[in-house]
Amino acid sequence: MAFTLGPHAISAGYRLVSFDQIGSTNSEAMSQARAGERGPMWFVTMEQTAGRGRRQRPWIAPRGNLAASVLETLDVAPATAATLGFAAGLALDAALRAEAGLARIGFSLKWPNDVLAGQAKLSGILLEAEAVPGGGLAVAVGMGTNVVAAPEGTPTPATSLVALGVETTAKKLFAALSDSWAECRGIWDKGRGFGEIRRRWLALAAGLGQPVTVHTGNATVSGIFDTIDDTGCMIVRTSSGDTVPISAGDVHFGLAASVGAA
Repeated sequence: MAFTLGPHAISAGYRLVSFDQIGSTNSEAMSQARAGERGPMWFVTMEQTAGRGRRQRPWIAPRGNLAASVLETLDVAPATAATLGFAAGLALDAALRAEAGLARIGFSLKWPNDVLAGQAKLSGILLEAEAVPGGGLAVAVGMGTNVVAAPEGTPTPATSLVALGVETTAKKLFAALSDSWAECRGIWDKGRGFGEIRRRWLALAAGLGQPVTVHTGNATVSGIFDTIDDTGCMIVRTSSGDTVPISAGDVHFGLAASVGAA
């Protein structure tokens, strides 16, 4: 069985190229954008050997896991394009729930770019963007999911669908994801629908209302995860009552937040 798009994705005009093995689907998507491809197009593989997460951290997808990137060319500002990551989180959540069926798994969305099953990381998201000749922004939205295996020794514990008792494949999950992405991308609508994306994302947010510590690289901010604003920044309410917007950083909740704040 080959990778296939779902019916909603096909009707929305998406195309697909799949690989038995590739270094990075995001790198391939951006390479094709530089060569003139404008999408919307999916790049998907059963085995990724040189994938990346945020801050250039490695994201290796062994055979059987899902690594997929969708290329979109958008006439929006980079800051608006960045909010597509929240649409990607919703799309992954919808696809995972569809594949999990009646399994009682608590999926949640961890700001800014992870899907959790319980307290463990199951999926990750990476956005990359470049201006293209003739105007517009080429955006690659990479989405990886641990289907059959999860890495060990990671800063955040990781899990896989197999470990959770979900019987599915990367190909089945991708078909569901392509459809849920088309739906969430339509709601997002060049950023005009981010208010609805934000509302849905917050309903699934991990750690909302709980103690949080965020390491931004230059500073550490501790407080309560209050909300995300209309640009996608995490809003942390500190012990003094101030609200601090965070645009990027490593997030730690609960006990890890208390330790990080010490």
